[in-house]
Amino acid sequence: MNINRDLNYRLFVQKETGFARPDFHDEMSYYNNIKDGNVKALEERFSGPRDDFYEGKGQLSDDPVRNVMYHLVVCVGVVARLCVDAGMDHNVAYTLSDIYIRRGDKCRTPQEVLCIMEEFQLDFARRMREIRKGSAVSLHVKRCTDYIYEHLHENVTLEQLAKREKLNPSYLSKLFSKELGVGIKDYIIGAKINTAKNILRYSEFSILDISISLGYSSQSAFTAAFRKLTGMTPKKYRDIHFTGNEFIEVSDNG
Repeated sequence: MNINRDLNYRLFVQKETGFARPDFHDEMSYYNNIKDGNVKALEERFSGPRDDFYEGKGQLSDDPVRNVMYHLVVCVGVVARLCVDAGMDHNVAYTLSDIYIRRGDKCRTPQEVLCIMEEFQLDFARRMREIRKGSAVSLHVKRCTDYIYEHLHENVTLEQLAKREKLNPSYLSKLFSKELGVGIKDYIIGAKINTAKNILRYSEFSILDISISLGYSSQSAFTAAFRKLTGMTPKKYRDIHFTGNEFIEVSDNG
């Protein structure tokens, strides 16, 4: 396909029909209402006619339901990342995204998808409002948690984090425990296991592959850590919680 030819044609049609996308800054201002926990602004927006939703939005599919569904997926992705940047737990934001996308995928009419669209935005906004009400997390701790999630495949240490933040390891350890209520080592383990639970639920990656991707020296080491935190093996967890449409049974013994 000649993308440039298709692009030029669509730009021409948009110009001829008077189609105009929303201003980028106005769009980001709307997303910032969610990030800032401005629930009232969203409720006022949603009190209007839903037909306004389509103004300035491109057509992503000829099928009306899939068209709105694709917009939902894009919106969820943007909102989740903005909220993570503003302090929402990485795993919470992405798992919420999974939940709402899967709910949207079961809808049979555009109006049902729009209901999910409104619900997820209000949910994220309310959660961000509560986060902002709570005690603020210092920039040092926020950067550490971000780094931990970005490097789950590595064996991140307190000393490594302290060096990055130019802090004494003992001071950083106390600061981390004070603000998050858990030590750095336990936080890292929790982050790995929570991520593993998400992968086990929504993918068919083998347990060995998951253990390697999370930086464990062996599948048995991963299984032991998972069992200690959840009370069951990864295989048992997948057997109970897997939500995919087609599940290919894996032969792992973990």
